[in-house]
Amino acid sequence: MNALGSPASSSGGRLRALGRVCAHYPDLYASLWRNALTRELGFKANFLLWLVVELVWFGLQLSFISVIYLHTESIGDWSKWQVVMLVGASHFIQQLFQAFLLANCAQLSDLVHTGRMDFYLLLPANTRFLVSARYIDLGGFVSAASGLAVMIYAAGQMHLMPTLTQMAAFGALCVAAVIIHYSIMFLMATCSFWTVRAQGLVMAYYNLFSLTRIPDSAFSGAARAVFTLAIPVLLVANVPVKVLLGKMDSFFEAGLLLVMSLVCFLISSFVWRAALRRYSSASS
Repeated sequence: MNALGSPASSSGGRLRALGRVCAHYPDLYASLWRNALTRELGFKANFLLWLVVELVWFGLQLSFISVIYLHTESIGDWSKWQVVMLVGASHFIQQLFQAFLLANCAQLSDLVHTGRMDFYLLLPANTRFLVSARYIDLGGFVSAASGLAVMIYAAGQMHLMPTLTQMAAFGALCVAAVIIHYSIMFLMATCSFWTVRAQGLVMAYYNLFSLTRIPDSAFSGAARAVFTLAIPVLLVANVPVKVLLGKMDSFFEAGLLLVMSLVCFLISSFVWRAALRRYSSASS
């Protein structure tokens, strides 16, 4: 006979309570999307301007690759259209990160130093979720689509037809790449709990995004080790594209990307919890 106060009953109650809490998050995120749409529609000119800026910048990156290949036939073992696909994939991943998470990471410092973090700590939801998902950049999705279009065009130029398995693996690795970008930038932003301003650290990592569109074979020695294991920006676009191109001899690089995404997220979570323990309101 299972008494009401037995461990099994208590465990079942906790699971049901957890289920009810988790059920609220889709509705909460849907509300955030509606707010983002309302905000963008209220500033259409700003939305269109930044969209044009992003597309022009992307076009300049592709033009730079074309100039390089006027003077060489390959970068390491990467041909011109393989690098174009790499640039497209890098842009696709970066813009997905920007659409979902970038603005939230960049504004964490302001929440801490203005005392507005207090408001999020009092809400009955996970604080990290709230501060990471407050804003959504709808223009990022349009820019990401342009990166995907360039990838499709480059694949056509190479007469490349990836299998469904390759495309599924590419999608999963892109998610892992976004997690790496988010975890490292959130970690940088969390330093605002200890420093006056952390935006410099956040933007320093943002500037490292340019390395993601360079073939990993262009790096060697200490530089390759640092940007693969310490700050794994060489993995985030190179590995997903290698899967599509069939350039991987083993699953080691794909496994490394997945492991590094988990490691980066766990480190950022550890530092985040430590930061919350020492947080005192700026308004107190």
